[in-house]
Amino acid sequence: MATIKTLKCGLRMVLDEIPSVQSVAAGIWVRAGCVNEEERLSGISHFIEHMMFKGTARRTARQIAADTDALGAQMNAFTSKEYTCYYVRSLSASLDKVCEILLDMLTNSLFDPEEMEREKKVVMEEMKMVQDTPEDLVHDLLYEELFKGEPLHNSILGTPESLGPITHDDIVSYIGREYTLDNIVVSVSGNFDAEQVCGMFEEKLSVFSGSKPAAPDVAVPYVPSCVTRVKDIEQSHLVIGTRTFEFAHPDAYALTLLSNILGGTMSSRLFQTIREEKGLAYTVYSSIASHDTRGLFSISAGIAHEKVEDTVQAIREELEKLAADGITERELQTSKEQVKGSLIFGLENTSSRMVSNGKRALLRNRVRSQEEALRAVDAVTMDDVTRMIRMVSDLSTYSGALVGRRDLDLQTLLGR
Repeated sequence: MATIKTLKCGLRMVLDEIPSVQSVAAGIWVRAGCVNEEERLSGISHFIEHMMFKGTARRTARQIAADTDALGAQMNAFTSKEYTCYYVRSLSASLDKVCEILLDMLTNSLFDPEEMEREKKVVMEEMKMVQDTPEDLVHDLLYEELFKGEPLHNSILGTPESLGPITHDDIVSYIGREYTLDNIVVSVSGNFDAEQVCGMFEEKLSVFSGSKPAAPDVAVPYVPSCVTRVKDIEQSHLVIGTRTFEFAHPDAYALTLLSNILGGTMSSRLFQTIREEKGLAYTVYSSIASHDTRGLFSISAGIAHEKVEDTVQAIREELEKLAADGITERELQTSKEQVKGSLIFGLENTSSRMVSNGKRALLRNRVRSQEEALRAVDAVTMDDVTRMIRMVSDLSTYSGALVGRRDLDLQTLLGR
């Protein structure tokens, strides 16, 4: 089982030793994302992630890539609403060498102004890509509606207007404020020497300051709202969602099981009704997302432009049926087996374990064992799921976003 070890400098290490494998995944998790950004620096967390790969005092951007490839390793990073993760995957014998490259990037990046200007163009192309990818754009729009006035409303990429003026000094100041040792978790999963790994990360990451003040939670009264974006595309993309609860909430597994029953698999209710029986959509599914203090449940569909109204009505009918009749014991048991299968599949992959452990340690300062997770799934009762049904079956609590060719009044379609 993974354990959390706090080093003398205050850095938390999540150590998940798996002696039976020959590889290891390691990630540096920093609690810095768009929720931490002031408006004028919107997108800086994501931009810093990019710039970490653009050269250090010892290596050019090309050398970072070449040195990593020479070790047969993989290195990448991602930025979310609430954190940034820099990670590697390598053979166990090469871990010290590939982590040296990663740590060089985290502690010695130059943030050269010329490189910054070039990389801003790259990120602006990424912004255009999102605008041209309606299934991504529609989910961004839903977040803006669900969390208006709150940090989760912020864009991960920022805007051309906010990205353009960001300077070298802005980056250095932001890193100094947000990249603090109490804001960082290192998650390692696979075959490795724990003492050696802890020593390496403590030595290099101790250059960061110790702590930052806790930010107050910004709570704004939730008023459901909708947005439609008209674009010349071949298919309409719809997503509706309602607020739920925070990460690692006691009801998280009950909601996961319900979402799986409603729209998580090919045998789920939404898939069977909307795609298989009515032929309204190619893709239709439900999903959940959880953050430090907020969460959401959503239903998404990719549909023909002229079928939007029929699809919304079909979703309404499924939610009404769910509220009136609930689910069956057989559905609950099937969903438990499916969710347990997904958990086990994920825990047999070092990268998945590193990610699961890292996020949980960063947001909740704890990890969970496979046995703990499986017991939690088995412990969900019909009463637990019924409580979740009451949370997600009322369409009047949903916000929505639609990207398509028609300027429809989604608010009216949802019955408001």
